[in-house]
Amino acid sequence: MTKQERATRTRRALIHSAATVIERHGYAEARLVLISSGAGVSTGALHFHFENKAAIAEAVVTEALRGLAEVSGTIRHRTDTALQALVDTSHAVAELLREDPVTRAGFRISCDGEGSGAPDLRAEWLARVQDLLADAAAAGTLAEGVSRADAAAATVAVTTGFEVLGRHDSGWLSPQTLTGFWHLLLPRLAAPDVLALLDPSGPGAKETVSGHVGSTEAGAPASRSTVRATPPFPDTRS
Repeated sequence: MTKQERATRTRRALIHSAATVIERHGYAEARLVLISSGAGVSTGALHFHFENKAAIAEAVVTEALRGLAEVSGTIRHRTDTALQALVDTSHAVAELLREDPVTRAGFRISCDGEGSGAPDLRAEWLARVQDLLADAAAAGTLAEGVSRADAAAATVAVTTGFEVLGRHDSGWLSPQTLTGFWHLLLPRLAAPDVLALLDPSGPGAKETVSGHVGSTEAGAPASRSTVRATPPFPDTRS
């Protein structure tokens, strides 16, 4: 292993350790000695990579942002319908929050206003929601009279609210909870001829996140065509 590879590995270990410590103790009580020991290095090695606690907190949020951008970009690239991409991405974010301590700590730091130099993950998530709703509007898949601003506000408020509630009760981040939200919202959001084609369970999320943080379940995920064999919404058209 080269010196550069060792440095990269140490930096990643420190970011992961910092995320774990911040999640457990909060930013204010996250001591550098706990972070360095959790990564298996000295505090001197920590300071080689990060000037202070604020710098490592910023790195945690930046890494969480990278994960968000990666899964949202992958889903959008392979999903034809923007509304389905929105559903799938929200499920992917929820799964990252369940499975990845860096994502959990990143949202906690960013959304609680800790680590002032860090990116604003909530604002980044809002921007992605707005972009997908704009794509849906351009494609004519939004229901008549839907306000994109209201739809974005509702989506971000609910999903970030699930993140906060999920810190103490993981049920708020379960696939069932998010699927229930989309069952409630999609009939109001989607045009009638598009609604029957949408799957509120987010079938494209699992395979995407598994590639990011590692699969937590054995076996291959169900394909999109298998998941949608039966329309998730009743067809009310005459």
